[in-house]
Amino acid sequence: MNNTLHELDHRRIDGIEVTMFWESSTDHVTVAVDDLKGGEAFEILVLPGEKAMDVFHHPFAYAASADRKRPPAIAHAA
Repeated sequence: MNNTLHELDHRRIDGIEVTMFWESSTDHVTVAVDDLKGGEAFEILVLPGEKAMDVFHHPFAYAASADRKRPPAIAHAA
């Protein structure tokens, strides 16, 4: 169990789950996406200067904008 990982927000709509995590040991915020219908799952690290809630509400736009998707790791560790 990772005691430094904290879930900040979660939403589910039309088979897509989006969860925002804060890793207190690194001070990183990550948004995890799990598309249960399409079978796609990925994470996006919120970069310095970005608004975490924008990434949370528009993860597909951020993932497409700079090819920032990475395999899900945090979502399964929580």
